[in-house]
Amino acid sequence: MEIVLLFLPELILIALTLFCFFASLGRPSAGLIQGAVIVFTAAAAISAAATFGQEGFLFFEAYKIDTLSQLFKVIICLGLLLVAWSGPGLKGIESNLRPEYYMFLAISTFGLVLMSSSVELLTIFLALEIASYAMVVAIPFRNEAATRTQFEAAIKYILFGAAASGLTLFGMSYIFGLTGTTYLVEIAPLLPELVATQPLAIPAMVLLLCGFFYKLALFPLHFWTPDVYEGAANETTGFLATLPKVGAVILLLRLVTLAGVDVTALTWALGILAVVSMTVGNLAALVQGDLKRLLAYSSVAHAGYLMLGIMAGNPLGMAGAIYYALGYLLMNLACFYVIYHLSPSGGNLSLDDLQGLYRRSPLLAMTLAVGAFSLAGIPPTIGFTGKFLIFTSAYQAGFAGLVILALINAAISIFFYLKVVRAAYLTSDDGGAAIRLGIGTRSLGVVFIASIVLVGVLPQGFMALARQAVAVLP
Repeated sequence: MEIVLLFLPELILIALTLFCFFASLGRPSAGLIQGAVIVFTAAAAISAAATFGQEGFLFFEAYKIDTLSQLFKVIICLGLLLVAWSGPGLKGIESNLRPEYYMFLAISTFGLVLMSSSVELLTIFLALEIASYAMVVAIPFRNEAATRTQFEAAIKYILFGAAASGLTLFGMSYIFGLTGTTYLVEIAPLLPELVATQPLAIPAMVLLLCGFFYKLALFPLHFWTPDVYEGAANETTGFLATLPKVGAVILLLRLVTLAGVDVTALTWALGILAVVSMTVGNLAALVQGDLKRLLAYSSVAHAGYLMLGIMAGNPLGMAGAIYYALGYLLMNLACFYVIYHLSPSGGNLSLDDLQGLYRRSPLLAMTLAVGAFSLAGIPPTIGFTGKFLIFTSAYQAGFAGLVILALINAAISIFFYLKVVRAAYLTSDDGGAAIRLGIGTRSLGVVFIASIVLVGVLPQGFMALARQAVAVLP
Protein backbone atom coordinates (compact mmCIF):
# COMPACT_ATOMS: atom_id res chain seq x y z
CA MET A 1 0.00 0.00 0.00
CA GLU A 2 2.86 2.36 0.80
CA ILE A 3 4.39 1.75 -2.65
CA VAL A 4 1.04 2.53 -4.28
CA LEU A 5 0.92 5.86 -2.44
CA LEU A 6 4.47 6.69 -3.55
CA PHE A 7 3.52 5.88 -7.15
CA LEU A 8 0.20 7.75 -6.94
CA PRO A 9 1.22 10.81 -9.05
CA GLU A 10 2.08 8.50 -11.94
CA LEU A 11 -1.18 6.58 -11.53
CA ILE A 12 -3.18 9.81 -11.58
CA LEU A 13 -1.49 10.91 -14.81
CA ILE A 14 -2.24 7.51 -16.34
CA ALA A 15 -5.89 8.00 -15.30
CA LEU A 16 -5.86 11.46 -16.93
CA THR A 17 -4.49 9.95 -20.15
CA LEU A 18 -7.25 7.32 -20.18
CA PHE A 19 -9.90 9.97 -19.46
CA CYS A 20 -8.73 12.06 -22.43
CA PHE A 21 -8.64 8.95 -24.63
CA PHE A 22 -12.23 7.99 -23.86
CA ALA A 23 -13.30 11.64 -24.14
CA SER A 24 -11.92 11.66 -27.69
CA LEU A 25 -14.55 9.08 -28.65
CA GLY A 26 -17.26 11.70 -28.16
CA ARG A 27 -17.60 15.47 -28.58
CA PRO A 28 -16.78 16.96 -25.17
CA SER A 29 -16.40 20.70 -24.79
CA ALA A 30 -12.94 22.19 -24.47
CA GLY A 31 -13.91 23.54 -21.05
CA LEU A 32 -14.75 20.06 -19.75
CA ILE A 33 -11.41 18.63 -20.86
CA GLN A 34 -9.53 21.63 -19.51
CA GLY A 35 -11.27 21.29 -16.14
CA ALA A 36 -10.43 17.59 -15.98
CA VAL A 37 -6.75 18.30 -16.73
CA ILE A 38 -6.63 20.92 -13.97
CA VAL A 39 -8.30 18.61 -11.44
CA PHE A 40 -6.15 15.56 -12.27
CA THR A 41 -2.87 17.48 -12.31
CA ALA A 42 -3.73 19.25 -9.06
CA ALA A 43 -4.40 15.84 -7.49
CA ALA A 44 -1.08 14.50 -8.83
CA ALA A 45 0.81 17.51 -7.43
CA ILE A 46 -0.88 17.14 -4.03
CA SER A 47 -0.12 13.40 -3.89
CA ALA A 48 3.55 14.07 -4.73
CA ALA A 49 3.74 16.78 -2.07
CA ALA A 50 2.09 14.47 0.49
CA THR A 51 4.88 11.90 0.07
CA PHE A 52 7.72 14.46 0.15
CA GLY A 53 10.49 13.12 2.36
CA GLN A 54 9.55 9.47 1.90
CA GLU A 55 11.62 6.97 -0.05
CA GLY A 56 11.00 3.77 -1.96
CA PHE A 57 12.05 1.70 -4.99
CA LEU A 58 10.15 0.06 -7.83
CA PHE A 59 10.97 -2.07 -10.87
CA PHE A 60 14.07 -3.81 -9.52
CA GLU A 61 15.40 -0.55 -8.03
CA ALA A 62 15.48 1.16 -11.44
CA TYR A 63 12.86 3.63 -10.22
CA LYS A 64 13.50 5.60 -7.04
CA ILE A 65 11.06 7.80 -5.16
CA ASP A 66 12.91 10.33 -2.99
CA THR A 67 12.69 13.97 -1.94
CA LEU A 68 14.35 15.15 -5.16
CA SER A 69 11.98 13.27 -7.44
CA GLN A 70 8.87 14.28 -5.51
CA LEU A 71 9.82 17.97 -5.55
CA PHE A 72 10.22 17.88 -9.32
CA LYS A 73 6.96 15.98 -9.73
CA VAL A 74 5.16 18.77 -7.88
CA ILE A 75 6.76 21.39 -10.16
CA ILE A 76 6.02 19.42 -13.35
CA CYS A 77 2.38 18.72 -12.43
CA LEU A 78 1.82 22.34 -11.43
CA GLY A 79 3.37 23.33 -14.75
CA LEU A 80 0.82 21.28 -16.71
CA LEU A 81 -1.95 22.76 -14.55
CA LEU A 82 -0.78 26.29 -15.41
CA VAL A 83 -0.48 25.41 -19.11
CA ALA A 84 -4.08 24.18 -19.13
CA TRP A 85 -5.29 27.17 -17.11
CA SER A 86 -3.43 29.63 -19.37
CA GLY A 87 -5.14 28.43 -22.55
CA PRO A 88 -8.91 28.11 -22.06
CA GLY A 89 -10.70 27.08 -25.23
CA LEU A 90 -7.54 25.94 -27.03
CA LYS A 91 -7.94 28.58 -29.75
CA GLY A 92 -4.85 27.42 -31.60
CA ILE A 93 -5.78 23.71 -31.74
CA GLU A 94 -8.16 22.10 -34.24
CA SER A 95 -11.51 21.66 -32.50
CA ASN A 96 -11.88 17.96 -33.35
CA LEU A 97 -8.43 17.14 -31.93
CA ARG A 98 -8.62 18.84 -28.53
CA PRO A 99 -9.18 15.69 -26.38
CA GLU A 100 -6.32 13.93 -28.17
CA TYR A 101 -4.17 17.02 -27.74
CA TYR A 102 -4.58 16.99 -23.98
CA MET A 103 -3.99 13.24 -24.00
CA PHE A 104 -0.57 13.68 -25.60
CA LEU A 105 0.30 16.51 -23.21
CA ALA A 106 -0.59 14.15 -20.35
CA ILE A 107 1.57 11.38 -21.85
CA SER A 108 4.53 13.76 -22.24
CA THR A 109 4.07 14.95 -18.65
CA PHE A 110 3.94 11.31 -17.55
CA GLY A 111 7.28 10.75 -19.28
CA LEU A 112 8.79 13.76 -17.51
CA VAL A 113 7.51 12.47 -14.17
CA LEU A 114 9.12 9.10 -14.94
CA MET A 115 12.39 10.89 -15.68
CA SER A 116 12.26 12.42 -12.20
CA SER A 117 12.50 9.01 -10.52
CA SER A 118 14.56 7.04 -13.04
CA VAL A 119 17.94 5.97 -11.64
CA GLU A 120 18.97 3.44 -14.29
CA LEU A 121 20.25 4.40 -17.73
CA LEU A 122 17.81 2.42 -19.89
CA THR A 123 14.87 3.50 -17.72
CA ILE A 124 16.02 7.11 -18.12
CA PHE A 125 16.17 6.66 -21.90
CA LEU A 126 12.68 5.15 -22.08
CA ALA A 127 11.24 7.99 -20.00
CA LEU A 128 13.00 10.53 -22.24
CA GLU A 129 11.48 8.97 -25.35
CA ILE A 130 7.97 8.84 -23.85
CA ALA A 131 8.19 12.55 -23.07
CA SER A 132 9.60 13.43 -26.50
CA TYR A 133 7.53 11.42 -28.95
CA ALA A 134 4.20 12.39 -27.43
CA MET A 135 5.08 15.98 -28.32
CA VAL A 136 5.99 14.98 -31.87
CA VAL A 137 2.32 14.05 -32.30
CA ALA A 138 0.99 17.14 -30.46
CA ILE A 139 3.03 19.77 -32.34
CA PRO A 140 1.10 19.43 -35.66
CA PHE A 141 -2.26 19.92 -33.85
CA ARG A 142 -2.51 23.54 -35.01
CA ASN A 143 -5.48 24.98 -36.86
CA GLU A 144 -3.50 27.20 -39.23
CA ALA A 145 -3.87 24.95 -42.24
CA ALA A 146 -2.78 27.66 -44.69
CA THR A 147 0.82 27.89 -43.54
CA ARG A 148 1.54 24.28 -42.56
CA THR A 149 4.52 25.45 -40.50
CA GLN A 150 3.41 23.11 -37.72
CA PHE A 151 4.41 20.09 -39.81
CA GLU A 152 7.85 21.55 -40.48
CA ALA A 153 8.16 22.16 -36.73
CA ALA A 154 7.22 18.55 -35.94
CA ILE A 155 9.72 17.18 -38.48
CA LYS A 156 12.53 19.33 -37.10
CA TYR A 157 11.64 18.33 -33.54
CA ILE A 158 11.73 14.60 -34.32
CA LEU A 159 14.92 14.78 -36.43
CA PHE A 160 16.88 16.71 -33.81
CA GLY A 161 15.38 14.49 -31.11
CA ALA A 162 16.43 11.33 -32.94
CA ALA A 163 19.97 12.66 -33.35
CA ALA A 164 20.16 13.59 -29.66
CA SER A 165 18.77 10.19 -28.65
CA GLY A 166 21.38 8.43 -30.77
CA LEU A 167 24.18 10.41 -29.14
CA THR A 168 22.75 9.65 -25.69
CA LEU A 169 22.61 5.91 -26.40
CA PHE A 170 26.17 6.02 -27.71
CA GLY A 171 27.29 7.70 -24.47
CA MET A 172 25.36 5.16 -22.40
CA SER A 173 27.14 2.32 -24.19
CA TYR A 174 30.50 3.87 -23.29
CA ILE A 175 29.49 4.33 -19.65
CA PHE A 176 28.30 0.73 -19.48
CA GLY A 177 31.55 -0.45 -21.07
CA LEU A 178 33.62 1.49 -18.55
CA THR A 179 31.63 0.59 -15.42
CA GLY A 180 29.86 -2.68 -16.27
CA THR A 181 26.50 -1.43 -14.92
CA THR A 182 23.58 0.81 -15.88
CA TYR A 183 22.48 1.66 -12.31
CA LEU A 184 23.42 5.16 -11.16
CA VAL A 185 24.01 4.02 -7.59
CA GLU A 186 26.67 1.58 -8.85
CA ILE A 187 28.17 4.03 -11.36
CA ALA A 188 28.57 6.80 -8.74
CA PRO A 189 31.57 5.34 -6.84
CA LEU A 190 33.37 4.37 -10.07
CA LEU A 191 32.95 7.38 -12.33
CA PRO A 192 34.98 10.08 -10.49
CA GLU A 193 38.17 8.05 -10.79
CA LEU A 194 37.37 7.15 -14.40
CA VAL A 195 36.85 10.81 -15.31
CA ALA A 196 40.23 11.64 -13.78
CA THR A 197 42.17 8.73 -15.31
CA GLN A 198 40.29 7.41 -18.35
CA PRO A 199 40.21 9.77 -21.39
CA LEU A 200 37.16 8.00 -22.83
CA ALA A 201 35.03 8.90 -19.80
CA ILE A 202 34.79 12.61 -20.70
CA PRO A 203 33.30 12.17 -24.21
CA ALA A 204 31.14 9.35 -22.84
CA MET A 205 29.56 11.67 -20.26
CA VAL A 206 29.13 14.53 -22.75
CA LEU A 207 27.42 12.19 -25.23
CA LEU A 208 25.23 10.78 -22.47
CA LEU A 209 24.08 14.29 -21.56
CA CYS A 210 23.20 15.23 -25.16
CA GLY A 211 19.59 14.05 -24.85
CA PHE A 212 19.10 16.41 -21.93
CA PHE A 213 20.98 19.25 -23.64
CA TYR A 214 18.38 18.84 -26.40
CA LYS A 215 15.52 19.13 -23.92
CA LEU A 216 17.16 22.12 -22.26
CA ALA A 217 17.95 23.73 -25.67
CA LEU A 218 21.61 24.07 -24.70
CA PHE A 219 24.18 24.79 -27.41
CA PRO A 220 24.90 22.97 -29.75
CA LEU A 221 21.55 21.11 -29.60
CA HIS A 222 19.45 24.27 -29.75
CA PHE A 223 18.92 24.73 -33.49
CA TRP A 224 15.41 23.26 -33.43
CA THR A 225 14.15 25.72 -30.85
CA PRO A 226 13.19 28.90 -32.81
CA ASP A 227 11.53 27.09 -35.70
CA VAL A 228 9.59 24.69 -33.47
CA TYR A 229 8.47 27.51 -31.16
CA GLU A 230 7.30 29.51 -34.16
CA GLY A 231 5.56 26.63 -35.94
CA ALA A 232 3.74 25.07 -32.97
CA ALA A 233 0.52 26.45 -31.52
CA ASN A 234 0.87 28.97 -28.70
CA GLU A 235 -0.41 26.41 -26.17
CA THR A 236 2.07 23.79 -27.37
CA THR A 237 4.97 26.23 -27.35
CA GLY A 238 4.14 27.22 -23.78
CA PHE A 239 4.43 23.55 -22.80
CA LEU A 240 7.63 22.93 -24.81
CA ALA A 241 9.28 26.05 -23.42
CA THR A 242 8.89 25.04 -19.80
CA LEU A 243 8.09 21.50 -18.66
CA PRO A 244 10.72 19.53 -20.66
CA LYS A 245 13.39 21.90 -19.35
CA VAL A 246 12.34 21.21 -15.76
CA GLY A 247 12.56 17.47 -16.49
CA ALA A 248 16.01 17.91 -18.02
CA VAL A 249 17.30 19.73 -14.94
CA ILE A 250 16.69 16.82 -12.57
CA LEU A 251 18.44 14.32 -14.86
CA LEU A 252 21.37 16.68 -15.37
CA LEU A 253 21.63 17.03 -11.58
CA ARG A 254 21.64 13.26 -11.12
CA LEU A 255 24.07 12.56 -13.97
CA VAL A 256 26.57 15.42 -13.57
CA THR A 257 26.99 14.72 -9.85
CA LEU A 258 28.02 11.15 -10.71
CA ALA A 259 31.39 12.52 -11.83
CA GLY A 260 32.03 14.07 -8.41
CA VAL A 261 32.42 17.67 -7.28
CA ASP A 262 36.08 18.10 -8.23
CA VAL A 263 36.91 20.40 -11.14
CA THR A 264 37.73 18.14 -14.10
CA ALA A 265 37.85 18.32 -17.88
CA LEU A 266 34.13 17.46 -17.86
CA THR A 267 33.38 20.50 -15.71
CA TRP A 268 35.20 22.80 -18.08
CA ALA A 269 33.50 21.21 -21.09
CA LEU A 270 30.13 21.97 -19.50
CA GLY A 271 31.30 25.49 -18.66
CA ILE A 272 32.27 26.18 -22.28
CA LEU A 273 28.90 24.91 -23.51
CA ALA A 274 27.14 27.10 -20.93
CA VAL A 275 28.96 30.29 -21.95
CA VAL A 276 28.56 29.68 -25.69
CA SER A 277 24.87 28.87 -25.18
CA MET A 278 24.09 32.07 -23.28
CA THR A 279 26.13 34.16 -25.76
CA VAL A 280 24.54 32.68 -28.89
CA GLY A 281 21.05 32.87 -27.39
CA ASN A 282 21.32 36.50 -26.29
CA LEU A 283 22.94 37.78 -29.48
CA ALA A 284 20.39 36.00 -31.67
CA ALA A 285 17.48 37.29 -29.58
CA LEU A 286 18.59 40.90 -30.14
CA VAL A 287 17.41 40.88 -33.77
CA GLN A 288 14.14 38.95 -33.41
CA GLY A 289 10.82 40.59 -34.24
CA ASP A 290 8.60 37.54 -33.65
CA LEU A 291 7.79 37.21 -29.97
CA LYS A 292 8.00 33.40 -29.86
CA ARG A 293 11.33 33.33 -31.70
CA LEU A 294 12.65 35.90 -29.22
CA LEU A 295 11.57 33.67 -26.32
CA ALA A 296 13.11 30.67 -28.09
CA TYR A 297 16.57 32.24 -28.23
CA SER A 298 16.01 33.50 -24.71
CA SER A 299 15.56 29.89 -23.61
CA VAL A 300 18.92 28.99 -25.18
CA ALA A 301 20.57 31.69 -23.07
CA HIS A 302 18.79 30.61 -19.89
CA ALA A 303 19.95 27.03 -20.46
CA GLY A 304 23.48 28.37 -20.15
CA TYR A 305 22.68 30.11 -16.87
CA LEU A 306 21.17 26.89 -15.50
CA MET A 307 24.26 24.89 -16.41
CA LEU A 308 26.44 27.18 -14.28
CA GLY A 309 24.54 26.10 -11.17
CA ILE A 310 24.60 22.43 -12.12
CA MET A 311 28.31 22.34 -12.95
CA ALA A 312 29.21 24.23 -9.74
CA GLY A 313 28.48 20.96 -7.94
CA ASN A 314 27.95 22.54 -4.51
CA PRO A 315 24.65 22.45 -2.57
CA LEU A 316 23.95 26.12 -3.28
CA GLY A 317 24.42 25.63 -7.01
CA MET A 318 22.25 22.52 -7.25
CA ALA A 319 19.50 23.99 -5.07
CA GLY A 320 19.80 27.25 -7.02
CA ALA A 321 19.34 25.34 -10.29
CA ILE A 322 16.06 23.89 -8.97
CA TYR A 323 14.96 27.35 -7.84
CA TYR A 324 15.86 28.79 -11.24
CA ALA A 325 13.96 26.00 -13.01
CA LEU A 326 10.84 26.90 -11.02
CA GLY A 327 11.35 30.58 -11.80
CA TYR A 328 11.91 29.87 -15.49
CA LEU A 329 8.65 27.94 -15.62
CA LEU A 330 6.68 30.78 -14.00
CA MET A 331 8.15 33.68 -15.97
CA ASN A 332 7.92 31.91 -19.33
CA LEU A 333 4.36 30.76 -18.76
CA ALA A 334 3.48 34.33 -17.80
CA CYS A 335 4.72 35.50 -21.21
CA PHE A 336 2.90 32.73 -23.10
CA TYR A 337 -0.27 33.47 -21.09
CA VAL A 338 -0.15 36.98 -22.58
CA ILE A 339 0.59 35.72 -26.08
CA TYR A 340 -2.36 33.34 -25.96
CA HIS A 341 -4.89 35.94 -24.86
CA LEU A 342 -3.54 38.63 -27.16
CA SER A 343 -3.89 36.44 -30.25
CA PRO A 344 -7.62 35.83 -30.84
CA SER A 345 -7.08 33.26 -33.62
CA GLY A 346 -4.03 31.54 -32.12
CA GLY A 347 -1.54 33.11 -34.54
CA ASN A 348 2.00 34.25 -33.86
CA LEU A 349 2.68 37.76 -32.56
CA SER A 350 5.32 40.32 -33.44
CA LEU A 351 6.49 43.16 -31.24
CA ASP A 352 4.25 45.49 -33.26
CA ASP A 353 1.21 43.55 -32.06
CA LEU A 354 1.96 44.70 -28.50
CA GLN A 355 1.26 48.35 -29.33
CA GLY A 356 -1.16 49.96 -26.92
CA LEU A 357 -1.43 46.83 -24.78
CA TYR A 358 -1.34 48.89 -21.59
CA ARG A 359 -4.63 50.50 -22.70
CA ARG A 360 -6.31 47.44 -24.16
CA SER A 361 -5.57 45.24 -21.14
CA PRO A 362 -3.58 46.66 -18.20
CA LEU A 363 -3.43 43.21 -16.56
CA LEU A 364 -1.90 41.53 -19.63
CA ALA A 365 0.58 44.39 -20.01
CA MET A 366 1.60 44.14 -16.34
CA THR A 367 1.94 40.34 -16.52
CA LEU A 368 4.12 40.62 -19.63
CA ALA A 369 6.25 43.32 -18.01
CA VAL A 370 6.79 41.32 -14.82
CA GLY A 371 7.66 38.20 -16.86
CA ALA A 372 10.10 40.15 -19.05
CA PHE A 373 11.69 41.90 -16.06
CA SER A 374 12.14 38.53 -14.37
CA LEU A 375 13.70 36.98 -17.48
CA ALA A 376 16.07 39.95 -17.60
CA GLY A 377 17.02 39.41 -13.96
CA ILE A 378 15.75 42.73 -12.62
CA PRO A 379 14.97 42.80 -8.87
CA PRO A 380 12.83 42.00 -6.96
CA THR A 381 11.74 39.16 -9.26
CA ILE A 382 12.46 35.44 -9.10
CA GLY A 383 14.74 35.79 -12.14
CA PHE A 384 17.06 38.16 -10.28
CA THR A 385 17.21 35.95 -7.18
CA GLY A 386 17.79 32.83 -9.29
CA LYS A 387 20.67 34.42 -11.21
CA PHE A 388 22.17 35.71 -7.95
CA LEU A 389 22.12 32.23 -6.40
CA ILE A 390 23.55 30.51 -9.47
CA PHE A 391 26.28 33.08 -10.07
CA THR A 392 27.23 33.03 -6.39
CA SER A 393 27.52 29.23 -6.39
CA ALA A 394 29.70 29.27 -9.52
CA TYR A 395 31.94 31.94 -7.99
CA GLN A 396 32.31 29.89 -4.80
CA ALA A 397 33.27 26.87 -6.93
CA GLY A 398 36.12 28.85 -8.49
CA PHE A 399 34.58 29.82 -11.84
CA ALA A 400 34.99 33.59 -11.51
CA GLY A 401 35.75 34.01 -15.22
CA LEU A 402 32.57 32.20 -16.24
CA VAL A 403 30.56 34.32 -13.83
CA ILE A 404 31.93 37.52 -15.41
CA LEU A 405 30.94 36.28 -18.87
CA ALA A 406 27.51 35.34 -17.56
CA LEU A 407 27.06 38.83 -16.07
CA ILE A 408 27.98 40.41 -19.41
CA ASN A 409 25.40 38.20 -21.12
CA ALA A 410 22.76 39.08 -18.54
CA ALA A 411 23.42 42.76 -19.27
CA ILE A 412 23.02 42.16 -23.02
CA SER A 413 19.71 40.38 -22.47
CA ILE A 414 18.20 43.40 -20.71
CA PHE A 415 18.06 45.21 -24.04
CA PHE A 416 15.69 42.86 -25.85
CA TYR A 417 13.54 42.16 -22.78
CA LEU A 418 13.03 45.89 -22.25
CA LYS A 419 12.22 46.14 -25.96
CA VAL A 420 9.21 43.90 -25.24
CA VAL A 421 8.10 46.11 -22.34
CA ARG A 422 8.63 49.23 -24.44
CA ALA A 423 6.40 47.82 -27.18
CA ALA A 424 3.61 47.23 -24.66
CA TYR A 425 3.86 50.51 -22.75
CA LEU A 426 5.71 53.21 -24.69
CA THR A 427 4.19 52.87 -28.15
CA SER A 428 1.14 54.79 -29.29
CA ASP A 429 -2.26 53.16 -29.03
CA ASP A 430 -3.17 51.60 -32.37
CA GLY A 431 -6.88 51.92 -31.65
CA GLY A 432 -7.36 48.22 -30.97
CA ALA A 433 -10.38 47.09 -29.00
CA ALA A 434 -10.15 46.36 -25.30
CA ILE A 435 -9.39 42.74 -24.46
CA ARG A 436 -12.02 41.16 -22.24
CA LEU A 437 -10.83 38.55 -19.76
CA GLY A 438 -12.90 36.20 -17.61
CA ILE A 439 -12.57 35.95 -13.86
CA GLY A 440 -10.45 32.79 -14.06
CA THR A 441 -8.13 34.33 -16.62
CA ARG A 442 -7.69 37.52 -14.60
CA SER A 443 -7.02 35.44 -11.50
CA LEU A 444 -4.25 33.56 -13.29
CA GLY A 445 -2.59 36.84 -14.31
CA VAL A 446 -2.57 37.92 -10.67
CA VAL A 447 -1.16 34.51 -9.68
CA PHE A 448 1.73 34.91 -12.15
CA ILE A 449 2.57 38.43 -11.00
CA ALA A 450 2.35 37.58 -7.30
CA SER A 451 4.33 34.34 -7.54
CA ILE A 452 7.15 35.86 -9.64
CA VAL A 453 7.58 38.72 -7.18
CA LEU A 454 6.89 36.97 -3.87
CA VAL A 455 9.07 33.90 -4.56
CA GLY A 456 11.79 36.31 -5.69
CA VAL A 457 11.56 38.37 -2.51
CA LEU A 458 11.09 35.38 -0.18
CA PRO A 459 13.16 32.49 -1.58
CA GLN A 460 14.01 30.95 1.79
CA GLY A 461 11.11 28.48 1.98
CA PHE A 462 11.60 26.95 -1.45
CA MET A 463 15.40 26.98 -1.14
CA ALA A 464 15.10 24.99 2.09
CA LEU A 465 13.04 22.37 0.23
CA ALA A 466 15.54 22.38 -2.65
CA ARG A 467 18.51 21.92 -0.30
CA GLN A 468 16.71 19.01 1.37
CA ALA A 469 16.06 17.50 -2.06
CA VAL A 470 19.65 17.74 -3.38
CA ALA A 471 20.97 16.18 -0.16
CA VAL A 472 20.03 12.77 -1.60
CA LEU A 473 22.50 13.19 -4.49
CA PRO A 474 25.88 11.43 -4.21
